Amino acid sequence: MTAPTKALSELNKVVVASLDGPRLKGYVYNLSPVRESFHLLPPENPLQQHGTEVEFKNVKAVFFVADFIGNRGHKPNPLLEESPKHGRKIEVTWADGEILVGRTEAYNPQKIGFFMFPVHSDTNNMRIFVVNRNAKGIRFL
Repeated sequence: MTAPTKALSELNKVVVASLDGPRLKGYVYNLSPVRESFHLLPPENPLQQHGTEVEFKNVKAVFFVADFIGNRGHKPNPLLEESPKHGRKIEVTWADGEILVGRTEAYNPQKIGFFMFPVHSDTNNMRIFVVNRNAKGIRFL
C-alpha cells in the first residue's frame, strides 16, 4: 500500500490492542466497521511510508488517542462526573481480564465491531473501536 495523499491532520492517531499482547502505535485513515482490515501507518513519517495491513481477527480494540504516550496505569477519577453523551453505558471484557467501560450508540453483535466513548473526560482515549468477536463478554450497565 502506498502512503495516503492526505495531510497529517486528517489522519487518526491510534493504539491497536492485539489479541497476542503487543500494542501497536500509528495512524489510520481508512478504518471502517464494515471491512475486515485496515491499514496502520507508522508513527514516524506516516505520509512517506507504506502502511501495514491489520486484520480485525487479531485485534481486541483500536484506541483513537490524543497522543501516543498515554498512561496504561491510568485510573479514572471517580469524582469526575460522567459524560451523558453517546448513548448507553456498556462494559467490555476480554479473555486476558482487561475490562473497558464506556458509552455507545451503535452496538450490534452481528457487526464486526462498534465504537464506544470513554465515560470520563480525563483520559487519553477519544473513542475506541471494539472488535465484537474477540471480546469475552459485552453487557449494558
